[in-house]
Amino acid sequence: MLLIAGGGTFIERLKGKTGLAWVDAIAGQLTHPAWHGFTFYDFIFPLFLFIAGVSLVFSLESGLQKNMSRETLVKKVFKRMIILFLLGIIDKNIPTDVFHPSNIRFGTVLSRIGIATFFGALFYLYLTPRQRFAGVVTILLLYYAALFLIPVPGYGAGDISFEGNLVGWFDRTFMPGRLLQKTYDENALLTQFPAMCLTILGTFAGSKLRETTSAGTAKVTWLIGCGVVSILIALVWGMHFPVNKHLWSSSFILLTAGMAFLFLALFYYVIEILQWRRWTFFFEVIGLNSIAIYLLYRFIDFEKTAKMLFGGLYNFTDPKWHDVFSALGALGLIWWLMYFLYKKRIFFKI
Repeated sequence: MLLIAGGGTFIERLKGKTGLAWVDAIAGQLTHPAWHGFTFYDFIFPLFLFIAGVSLVFSLESGLQKNMSRETLVKKVFKRMIILFLLGIIDKNIPTDVFHPSNIRFGTVLSRIGIATFFGALFYLYLTPRQRFAGVVTILLLYYAALFLIPVPGYGAGDISFEGNLVGWFDRTFMPGRLLQKTYDENALLTQFPAMCLTILGTFAGSKLRETTSAGTAKVTWLIGCGVVSILIALVWGMHFPVNKHLWSSSFILLTAGMAFLFLALFYYVIEILQWRRWTFFFEVIGLNSIAIYLLYRFIDFEKTAKMLFGGLYNFTDPKWHDVFSALGALGLIWWLMYFLYKKRIFFKI
C-alpha cells in the first residue's frame, strides 16, 4: 500500500536524478515489463491476493468459533465479492457510461480480489488441506495445458505471444465490455483461475500461523521452505512457460507465491518473534485503510493539492526535482489523512 499510495511514484521519479546506480535499479523495478519477464512491481497485486488468503483463515475461523454456519460465511464472502466488483467498475470507469455497457471495463483489480477471496473461502470451508493443494496443482496444470494445447484461430496452439495467446482470444470472444489493452485484458476471464490459486495458497500460510502447537521458529521454517520450493519450481517451469504477469502464467503464480511465503516469514519473525514493532506504525496507518487509499486516489488529485500547498517550498530548486517533491508531498498528505482516520478509529472495511 505504501507503493500504491505514492511511494512507488516518488521512487520512480528519482531515476536518473541522483547519480546513484542503486536508486536507479530500484526505480527500474517499479514498472511492469511489456510482456514476458518480471519486476518487483509485478509482485504487488499477487501479494494482495496471497494476504487475502492469509487473513481469510482468521476471519472464517472467527466466524466458526461464533457458531456461524459455513453457509452464512459463504453468503458474507459472496456479498463482499459483489461489493468489490461494483467498486471495481466505479474505479476503472469513472465517469461510468451506464447506457453503453460495451464501454465499461469489467475486469478490475478489486473484482479479482473479490472473486479470488470468494473461491478461496469455498476451498477452505469445504475441502481438506490435501484437496485444496490438489486443486491448486490441477488448476495450474490445466491452465498450462490449455494455453499450449488448445489452438487459437489464426495462430494455432502453444502461441503465448501478445497477439496469439489463448487468453486474449477468449477475452475478445467472450468478455463483455471494454478490454484494457483493446484486444486483451489481464484481469478478464481465464486468468481468474490461476490468480485465485494465490489466495488458496495464502490459506495454507494462514492456517500455519494460527496453529497453537507449532513454535514460532517452526512456523518461520515452514514458510521459508514453502517459499523456496515454490520459487525453484517456478524457475524451472518458467523455462517453458515464461513468467508473465499479463498471462498470470503458472510459473508467475508460483514465483510470486514463493516470494509471498518468504516475505511473510520475514515479517512474522521480526514482528512476532523478535517483537520489533515500533517501526511498523507508519505502515500500520496505511494498511488499516487500504481500500480507502485505493479509491481515494481515483477521486482526489493529491499531487495537485501537494503542489498548491508545498510548491512555494521547493520552487527555488532545480526544476528536475519538482515532480519528485510533489510526489513526496502527495504521499505525506495521504498518510496524514490516514493518520487522522486512524486516530478517530475510522476504518473502511468490506
